[in-house]
Amino acid sequence: MAHAPQDMAAGPGESESAASHVDAPELRWFVMGLFFIFGGITSLNDVIIPKLKELFTLSYTQAMLVQFCFFTAYLVIGIPGAKLVKKIGYMRGAVAGLLTMMVGCLLFIPASQQAVYGLFLFALFVLASGVVIVQVVANPLISLLGKPETAHSRLTFAQAFNSLGTTIFPIAGSVLILGSLATMSADQLSGAELDAYRTAESQAIVHGYLGIAAALAVVAGAVWLFRGRLKNERHEPSAALAGLDLLKRPRFGFGALCIFLYVGAEVSIGSLIVNYLMQGHVMALPEQAAGKLIGLYWGGAMVGRFIGSGLMRVISPGKLLAAVALGAIALILVSINTTGMISGYSLLAIGLMNAIMFPTIFSLASEKLGSRAADGSGIINVAIFGGAVIPLATGALADITGSLGLAMLLPAACYAVIAAFGYYARRAA
Repeated sequence: MAHAPQDMAAGPGESESAASHVDAPELRWFVMGLFFIFGGITSLNDVIIPKLKELFTLSYTQAMLVQFCFFTAYLVIGIPGAKLVKKIGYMRGAVAGLLTMMVGCLLFIPASQQAVYGLFLFALFVLASGVVIVQVVANPLISLLGKPETAHSRLTFAQAFNSLGTTIFPIAGSVLILGSLATMSADQLSGAELDAYRTAESQAIVHGYLGIAAALAVVAGAVWLFRGRLKNERHEPSAALAGLDLLKRPRFGFGALCIFLYVGAEVSIGSLIVNYLMQGHVMALPEQAAGKLIGLYWGGAMVGRFIGSGLMRVISPGKLLAAVALGAIALILVSINTTGMISGYSLLAIGLMNAIMFPTIFSLASEKLGSRAADGSGIINVAIFGGAVIPLATGALADITGSLGLAMLLPAACYAVIAAFGYYARRAA
């Protein structure tokens, strides 16, 4: 979440703009910047989870509520967000999304002062709601900003900026958020001492998000200055739940299920990397050092995109999808059956396998949808909700079994279904 979300396609109907393209090259860099920001913010959750888990002495299930609250925004905000963008237009829609993200960042201040986990979760939901609105704008907008025949290469280039964000943010976040010099831990304290410790320790999170809020304010101001640049912008109306009937088509329904499972598997692994690498039998790393390695997981996805786009010229996308899904399962099995560096790095290498999954599942599922493509895209947006459900179930499995290794068998099962879809969709629709 590619941390799946970042690959999110246009929401329901918003790609149906009448303007075939807009000659505004200066806007492309803003859109690339949007991809960079929302990719980075999404992957920052992987740093926040171990921090909040320690501060609030949470079980893995409770810690995974971070991803649950974040990805539930896709379910709740996806379709209303698309309607908002249709009503006010792309540029004003982008500003609305950026300002919502900014409010989410600022909500970390009261969450820290009150030292209440629920307030952190609420702040993350608001932040994610803004991310969803910005994503509803970004993909169709990058298609509009140039000639239609080069839209695909522009989107791929934009996705690379997104992957850059998912690689850089966790490394910087680890330094800032996991770099505190606490000599005690929350489970040794109680009462007023515990509240004071939580407030002091969560300041690192607040400072990180305040920095992001300031950057968002600048970008929102810049986008607002260009709000009139898109002339003749038109949007076709569509029913609120347009596209649900598409789930009756076996290929599309299977593909939408795989998006749900893929986002869930990728987010589950990313969320647990820090705690996994800190284990004595794996790499026994301190929290900050483990956090910095999250960048390798997301960086692998970035590198894999370039390799995958080359391989797809010679291998059928369905077969390649099946191969990388089986590769991810193999790496999970290697990781949980070994120790030390092999165990740690085989888990991190799954990022490389994830690289092509989202766009490939999306394109295979959407084959031959024709004029229903935008409706299908809207349903796939909603399927990103898998990032809320599967990590919560993976956390519960870790708590029940007392083993992060055994919990990884759930993402492995998700990849098995994706491998089956790749084989099923190996021939054209």
